[in-house]
Amino acid sequence: MIKDLFTERIHLRKITTADSASLFKIWSDPDVVKFMNVDYFTDEEQAKEMITHINKLANDNKANRFSIVELNTNEVIGSCGYNSLDFENAKAEIGYDIAKKYWGNGFATEAVSTLLNYAFNSLNLNRVEAKVEPENISSIKVLEKLNFTFEGTLRQSEKSKGKFVDIKIFSKLKTE
Repeated sequence: MIKDLFTERIHLRKITTADSASLFKIWSDPDVVKFMNVDYFTDEEQAKEMITHINKLANDNKANRFSIVELNTNEVIGSCGYNSLDFENAKAEIGYDIAKKYWGNGFATEAVSTLLNYAFNSLNLNRVEAKVEPENISSIKVLEKLNFTFEGTLRQSEKSKGKFVDIKIFSKLKTE
């Protein structure tokens, strides 16, 4: 089981259904989910179902997601985590989302940096990947800031909101 993680400003803790109201507010914002492979939520029950699904994957050790809690306000400001964990190949894919009112304050960079540190030093992974739609400039900037390597574009690699989209793949290795 992955433990809670802390920085000076944020607490990454296991996502729970108690977070559903806060995460519903975030996931119901079309701007936040624009580049996620889900439509914006219209009912808090959708958030509960998503959290239940995420935690089932975590129980199977296939993924793990955290609520991002801003320490000054104790408010859930987003989520992040390992969308997939592949211990056989010592790698993970990460993902993250931040409430719009917190954009541009470095919270995504701080959360991803924390995920990297934990992946390499506690989970003993060798590689962390991130898949990003080419138009998601803000997310690409986060990865570039953390010195991820752009490996290429997978053309029409995934279906998002009913259409095939290109995916840029970035990675960071433990040795980097």
